[in-house]
Amino acid sequence: MAQKIPQERIKKILKILRRTYPNVKTALHHRNPLELLISTILSAQCTDKRVNQVTETLFSKLRTVRDFAGVSLPDLEEMIRSTGFYRNKAKNIKACCRDILKKHGGKVPDNMEALVRLPGIGRKTANVILGSSFGIPGIVVDTHVKRLSQRIGFTTEKDPIKIEFDLMAAIPKKDWIDFSHQMIQHGRALCTARKPRCPECPLRDLCDYGCNAA
Repeated sequence: MAQKIPQERIKKILKILRRTYPNVKTALHHRNPLELLISTILSAQCTDKRVNQVTETLFSKLRTVRDFAGVSLPDLEEMIRSTGFYRNKAKNIKACCRDILKKHGGKVPDNMEALVRLPGIGRKTANVILGSSFGIPGIVVDTHVKRLSQRIGFTTEKDPIKIEFDLMAAIPKKDWIDFSHQMIQHGRALCTARKPRCPECPLRDLCDYGCNAA
Protein backbone atom coordinates (compact mmCIF):
# COMPACT_ATOMS: atom_id res chain seq x y z
CA MET A 1 0.00 0.00 0.00
CA ALA A 2 1.36 3.40 -0.97
CA GLN A 3 1.89 5.95 1.74
CA LYS A 4 0.58 9.48 1.22
CA ILE A 5 3.86 11.36 1.56
CA PRO A 6 3.38 15.10 0.96
CA GLN A 7 4.91 16.32 -2.30
CA GLU A 8 6.98 18.90 -0.46
CA ARG A 9 8.61 16.12 1.56
CA ILE A 10 9.28 14.12 -1.60
CA LYS A 11 10.92 17.17 -3.22
CA LYS A 12 13.21 17.55 -0.21
CA ILE A 13 14.14 13.85 -0.30
CA LEU A 14 14.98 14.01 -4.00
CA LYS A 15 17.00 17.20 -3.56
CA ILE A 16 19.09 15.62 -0.80
CA LEU A 17 19.63 12.42 -2.79
CA ARG A 18 20.78 14.43 -5.84
CA ARG A 19 23.16 16.47 -3.72
CA THR A 20 24.54 13.45 -1.85
CA TYR A 21 24.84 11.13 -4.84
CA PRO A 22 25.44 13.17 -8.01
CA ASN A 23 26.25 11.67 -11.40
CA VAL A 24 24.95 8.23 -10.48
CA LYS A 25 25.08 5.17 -12.72
CA THR A 26 25.01 1.40 -12.39
CA ALA A 27 28.05 -0.12 -10.70
CA LEU A 28 28.04 -3.03 -13.16
CA HIS A 29 30.75 -2.63 -15.80
CA HIS A 30 29.40 -2.95 -19.33
CA ARG A 31 29.93 -1.58 -22.83
CA ASN A 32 26.58 -2.44 -24.40
CA PRO A 33 23.05 -3.70 -23.55
CA LEU A 34 24.06 -7.36 -23.89
CA GLU A 35 26.87 -7.05 -21.36
CA LEU A 36 24.57 -5.24 -18.95
CA LEU A 37 21.92 -7.95 -19.36
CA ILE A 38 24.45 -10.70 -18.63
CA SER A 39 25.91 -8.76 -15.68
CA THR A 40 22.50 -8.16 -14.17
CA ILE A 41 21.61 -11.85 -14.34
CA LEU A 42 24.93 -12.66 -12.65
CA SER A 43 24.32 -10.04 -9.93
CA ALA A 44 21.50 -12.02 -8.31
CA GLN A 45 22.68 -12.98 -4.81
CA CYS A 46 26.14 -11.66 -5.68
CA THR A 47 27.99 -8.40 -5.17
CA ASP A 48 28.60 -6.04 -8.08
CA LYS A 49 32.31 -6.14 -7.25
CA ARG A 50 32.44 -9.91 -7.75
CA VAL A 51 30.36 -9.70 -10.94
CA ASN A 52 32.75 -7.10 -12.38
CA GLN A 53 35.71 -9.34 -11.59
CA VAL A 54 34.04 -12.25 -13.38
CA THR A 55 32.85 -10.31 -16.41
CA GLU A 56 36.25 -8.77 -17.05
CA THR A 57 37.40 -12.19 -18.20
CA LEU A 58 34.01 -13.43 -19.40
CA PHE A 59 33.47 -10.56 -21.83
CA SER A 60 36.95 -10.99 -23.28
CA LYS A 61 36.04 -14.56 -24.28
CA LEU A 62 32.36 -14.21 -25.15
CA ARG A 63 31.45 -11.01 -26.98
CA THR A 64 28.21 -11.54 -28.89
CA VAL A 65 24.74 -12.97 -28.36
CA ARG A 66 25.74 -15.85 -30.62
CA ASP A 67 28.83 -16.52 -28.47
CA PHE A 68 26.72 -16.84 -25.32
CA ALA A 69 24.03 -18.91 -27.05
CA GLY A 70 26.64 -21.29 -28.47
CA VAL A 71 29.05 -21.76 -25.57
CA SER A 72 28.77 -25.15 -23.85
CA LEU A 73 26.88 -25.14 -20.57
CA PRO A 74 29.79 -26.66 -18.57
CA ASP A 75 32.20 -24.03 -19.93
CA LEU A 76 29.86 -21.16 -19.10
CA GLU A 77 29.19 -22.58 -15.64
CA GLU A 78 32.91 -22.72 -14.96
CA MET A 79 33.43 -19.11 -16.10
CA ILE A 80 30.71 -17.75 -13.80
CA ARG A 81 31.03 -20.22 -10.93
CA SER A 82 32.19 -17.67 -8.34
CA THR A 83 29.01 -15.57 -8.71
CA GLY A 84 26.98 -18.32 -7.01
CA PHE A 85 23.92 -20.20 -8.28
CA TYR A 86 26.01 -20.59 -11.42
CA ARG A 87 24.13 -23.55 -12.89
CA ASN A 88 20.80 -21.73 -12.96
CA LYS A 89 22.43 -18.49 -14.13
CA ALA A 90 24.23 -20.27 -16.97
CA LYS A 91 20.98 -21.91 -18.16
CA ASN A 92 19.17 -18.57 -18.09
CA ILE A 93 21.95 -16.76 -19.94
CA LYS A 94 22.07 -19.34 -22.73
CA ALA A 95 18.27 -19.55 -23.04
CA CYS A 96 17.97 -15.77 -22.96
CA CYS A 97 20.55 -15.33 -25.72
CA ARG A 98 18.96 -18.02 -27.87
CA ASP A 99 15.65 -16.16 -27.61
CA ILE A 100 17.31 -12.86 -28.48
CA LEU A 101 18.78 -14.46 -31.59
CA LYS A 102 15.57 -16.19 -32.58
CA LYS A 103 12.99 -13.53 -31.75
CA HIS A 104 14.86 -10.21 -31.77
CA GLY A 105 17.43 -10.50 -34.52
CA GLY A 106 20.31 -10.73 -32.07
CA LYS A 107 19.58 -7.36 -30.44
CA VAL A 108 18.58 -6.87 -26.80
CA PRO A 109 15.00 -5.53 -26.88
CA ASP A 110 14.37 -2.00 -25.65
CA ASN A 111 10.92 -2.45 -24.12
CA MET A 112 9.60 -3.94 -20.90
CA GLU A 113 7.12 -6.35 -22.50
CA ALA A 114 9.76 -8.07 -24.62
CA LEU A 115 12.44 -8.11 -21.93
CA VAL A 116 10.34 -9.82 -19.26
CA ARG A 117 9.48 -12.60 -21.70
CA LEU A 118 13.16 -13.56 -21.88
CA PRO A 119 14.33 -16.40 -19.59
CA GLY A 120 15.73 -15.13 -16.30
CA ILE A 121 14.58 -11.53 -16.82
CA GLY A 122 12.12 -9.96 -14.39
CA ARG A 123 11.00 -6.36 -14.02
CA LYS A 124 13.99 -5.42 -11.89
CA THR A 125 16.51 -6.62 -14.47
CA ALA A 126 14.45 -5.12 -17.29
CA ASN A 127 14.39 -1.72 -15.60
CA VAL A 128 18.17 -1.83 -15.11
CA ILE A 129 18.66 -2.49 -18.83
CA LEU A 130 16.06 0.03 -19.99
CA GLY A 131 17.40 2.81 -17.77
CA SER A 132 21.14 2.31 -18.09
CA SER A 133 21.32 1.18 -21.73
CA PHE A 134 18.40 2.94 -23.39
CA GLY A 135 17.62 5.89 -21.09
CA ILE A 136 14.02 4.69 -20.69
CA PRO A 137 12.64 5.65 -17.25
CA GLY A 138 11.94 2.90 -14.76
CA ILE A 139 12.41 2.21 -11.06
CA VAL A 140 14.68 -0.67 -10.06
CA VAL A 141 13.46 -2.37 -6.89
CA ASP A 142 16.36 -4.38 -5.50
CA THR A 143 16.87 -5.27 -1.83
CA HIS A 144 18.19 -1.78 -1.06
CA VAL A 145 15.34 0.10 -2.73
CA LYS A 146 12.81 -2.22 -1.10
CA ARG A 147 14.27 -1.67 2.37
CA LEU A 148 14.67 2.10 2.03
CA SER A 149 11.22 2.61 0.53
CA GLN A 150 9.66 0.90 3.53
CA ARG A 151 11.84 2.74 6.06
CA ILE A 152 11.37 6.18 4.55
CA GLY A 153 7.64 5.64 4.29
CA PHE A 154 6.96 5.41 0.55
CA THR A 155 5.20 2.06 0.89
CA THR A 156 4.04 -0.65 3.27
CA GLU A 157 4.17 -3.32 0.56
CA LYS A 158 6.60 -6.23 0.59
CA ASP A 159 6.18 -7.39 -2.99
CA PRO A 160 8.79 -5.72 -5.25
CA ILE A 161 6.35 -5.12 -8.10
CA LYS A 162 3.83 -3.41 -5.81
CA ILE A 163 6.66 -1.33 -4.34
CA GLU A 164 7.75 -0.37 -7.85
CA PHE A 165 4.29 0.92 -8.71
CA ASP A 166 3.98 2.78 -5.39
CA LEU A 167 7.27 4.53 -6.12
CA MET A 168 6.23 5.30 -9.69
CA ALA A 169 3.14 7.01 -8.31
CA ALA A 170 5.16 9.08 -5.83
CA ILE A 171 8.33 9.99 -7.77
CA PRO A 172 8.29 12.18 -10.91
CA LYS A 173 9.02 10.08 -13.99
CA LYS A 174 12.01 12.22 -14.99
CA ASP A 175 13.72 11.19 -11.73
CA TRP A 176 13.07 7.44 -11.85
CA ILE A 177 16.45 6.32 -13.22
CA ASP A 178 18.62 8.48 -10.95
CA PHE A 179 16.34 7.86 -7.95
CA SER A 180 16.92 4.11 -8.28
CA HIS A 181 20.71 4.50 -8.36
CA GLN A 182 20.67 7.01 -5.51
CA MET A 183 18.58 4.77 -3.28
CA ILE A 184 20.88 1.82 -4.01
CA GLN A 185 23.96 3.86 -3.15
CA HIS A 186 22.32 5.19 0.01
CA GLY A 187 21.42 1.65 1.05
CA ARG A 188 25.01 0.59 0.65
CA ALA A 189 26.57 3.66 2.26
CA LEU A 190 24.32 4.45 5.23
CA CYS A 191 20.91 2.77 5.36
CA THR A 192 22.27 -0.75 5.69
CA ALA A 193 20.10 -3.74 6.51
CA ARG A 194 21.35 -4.57 9.99
CA LYS A 195 22.76 -1.35 11.40
CA PRO A 196 21.47 1.74 9.60
CA ARG A 197 23.62 4.77 10.43
CA CYS A 198 20.70 7.09 11.17
CA PRO A 199 22.68 9.77 13.07
CA GLU A 200 24.78 10.36 9.93
CA CYS A 201 21.90 10.19 7.46
CA PRO A 202 20.93 13.39 5.61
CA LEU A 203 17.40 11.99 5.20
CA ARG A 204 16.87 11.30 8.87
CA ASP A 205 14.35 14.09 9.51
CA LEU A 206 12.37 13.07 6.40
CA CYS A 207 12.35 9.33 7.14
CA ASP A 208 9.77 7.47 9.20
CA TYR A 209 12.39 5.04 10.48
CA GLY A 210 15.02 7.71 11.10
CA CYS A 211 12.65 9.96 13.02
CA ASN A 212 11.89 7.08 15.38
CA ALA A 213 15.48 5.88 15.72
CA ALA A 214 17.15 6.28 19.09
